[in-house]
Amino acid sequence: MPNQDQQPPWGKKNKPQSPEEVVAQIINKLQDFFADNKKSSRQDNGSEPPSGGSSSPFPNIGKLLAIALVLLVLQGVYSSFFKIAPSEVGVVLRLGEYSRTTPPGLHFKIPYLDKLYKVDVENIRKEEFGFRSRFPGQQTTFDRRGYDVESLMLTADKNVINVAWIVQYKVADPYAFLFKVADVRQAIRDISESVTRRIVGNMDFDYVLSNRDLLAAGVKQELQLQLDGLFPKGMSGVSIGTVQFQDINPPDPVKPAFNEVNEADQDMKRLVNEAQETYNRVIPKASGDAKKIIEEAYGYKSQRINDAQGETQRFNDILKEYRNAPEVTRQRMYIETMKDILPHVESVYVIDKDQQAPIPLLNLTSPSAFGGQTK
Repeated sequence: MPNQDQQPPWGKKNKPQSPEEVVAQIINKLQDFFADNKKSSRQDNGSEPPSGGSSSPFPNIGKLLAIALVLLVLQGVYSSFFKIAPSEVGVVLRLGEYSRTTPPGLHFKIPYLDKLYKVDVENIRKEEFGFRSRFPGQQTTFDRRGYDVESLMLTADKNVINVAWIVQYKVADPYAFLFKVADVRQAIRDISESVTRRIVGNMDFDYVLSNRDLLAAGVKQELQLQLDGLFPKGMSGVSIGTVQFQDINPPDPVKPAFNEVNEADQDMKRLVNEAQETYNRVIPKASGDAKKIIEEAYGYKSQRINDAQGETQRFNDILKEYRNAPEVTRQRMYIETMKDILPHVESVYVIDKDQQAPIPLLNLTSPSAFGGQTK
């Protein structure tokens, strides 16, 4: 069995692996070609040329045209394939007219007829107003000097306010982004500044300071509507992602006065809150105490009336029984009275009318009667 790795007797031909190697080989051949021509011309100079004779330049021109044609073909083949990155799309024009939009990957186009434009549709573009970022990174620094023309605005109550904000957007339609608007970035800046000035101009100074989130949402919605309205069928080619207000403050010359007013306003709110807290603590308690006193008075009234009515009814019942049996009733009343009084009496004396001195009664219920001590 013949060895497959063994080279043939005429040698193994080296094929170029890339268009760059092809171009390098062609350049080497051209250098060899012109070097041979120089050698032949030097050899001809050693012998006198025939009088009146001249060499024809057409064979050399034909070779140059052939080489140029080969180079043109190789360049066309090399440029007919293109690659689109994952975050990009390709817009292909054929003879200046829109042909197609290609997704990420490897694609083919007709050389010298198709022209490719690559557009990054995943990158979030950003426009800054009233400031500029310097040295972006973990510790980004901002520069606000010289951008007062963008940031100074007039509110509805005729106060000047300094507003700095950011607009972030992405490419939504690559073809419209490339060819429908001459300068998309400048259009976004102009429309954003116009919309922000109009919305801020319709609000009071204090409202703008305390409602930046609502202000940003309104600017974002109005900015997208303006972009879609100025260019038919949304041909601005961009989609507004975020509008964020970085800083909203009064101008530097009036900041001290504004801080004093703000401190006075905060003190006023604090005193109002303290008064409201005292009101909420004292008034409900006083109202509760008043209701308690009123309810106790109503209860005391009902108790006295019920007691009086009960005593009256009891007296009437006793009077009725007394009229029926005076002696029995009198004896019963005496016994009931003694029953209520005697348990509270410590000493009892029994006096006989025939005795000259009182006779003490031994109280058997007292511990001292048995010689003990009271506890």
